[in-house]
Amino acid sequence: MDIEADLIEFKVPVENNKTLFVWNILPKFSEAEIYNSVEEVFSKYGALYSVRVCQNAAVAEPGYYAIVKFYSAAQASKAQVTTNGKGIFQESPLKVRLCTKQNTTFQQRFPYLKSAKCQELANYYLGFNGWSNRIVTLKDISQTGEQENKDPALGTQTHNLKYGCVIELIFPNYGVCCRGVGVAEELFENNTDPLARLMKRGQVQKLARERAMSDAFQKVLFVVLGNGKVAVECRFDPDQIVPDEELGSLIQVNDISWNQFEQEGEDDDILSELSFNVTHLQ
Repeated sequence: MDIEADLIEFKVPVENNKTLFVWNILPKFSEAEIYNSVEEVFSKYGALYSVRVCQNAAVAEPGYYAIVKFYSAAQASKAQVTTNGKGIFQESPLKVRLCTKQNTTFQQRFPYLKSAKCQELANYYLGFNGWSNRIVTLKDISQTGEQENKDPALGTQTHNLKYGCVIELIFPNYGVCCRGVGVAEELFENNTDPLARLMKRGQVQKLARERAMSDAFQKVLFVVLGNGKVAVECRFDPDQIVPDEELGSLIQVNDISWNQFEQEGEDDDILSELSFNVTHLQ
């Protein structure tokens, strides 16, 4: 049965029904070649968040297994049904199953999808010309009282650099737009040389922009119809609909904890927190 409508959200897919476990992969090819084959096969069913290929444990037979994450549960289900028991890129049939359990702490660890992943997903469904973004404001919000701090461990004076950014996403073919807010900060010693300080400022500004874009995409929802057409919806927060001249106060209000972004680069699957039902697949 064809999918009538599928909802695509811009968040890290940690749900069980979006994660596939692929095993019985023969060690006839290199890990890189297997990765390319797995990605090529499963990307035909929809946008992929990630693909991981690992060697079997030492106590098991030589070979590999893979973990594939989709943004769409319906696409993951279709891929599982279609590929399970098929050789596809090898002589022996693959075994493919949906994840049956994930640690709830793991599911809540990375609520925000990185900016690069958001752009990749938007391009997948809308193309490079289907959306755009603009920086509404990028502001230094370092507080005067916080700028000079003494690090008790080092005995040195440090400077607190903080930037806030508001970015607007525009979907011209759908007549909708939305905004996101991002804040980034960094401490550095006062004796840092001017060039390093300038580079640090650029890095903080870049991180604030990326967080603002990620925040904006959290308000976006793609509705993918069975005929391949895509509808775009934006969820609005009434508290964030303010004139441009008042955006500084909006950034200050949204200067919340961004700890979820401190984990960037660490949102790979933790295999011990994944479980798969393989009882009947001998």
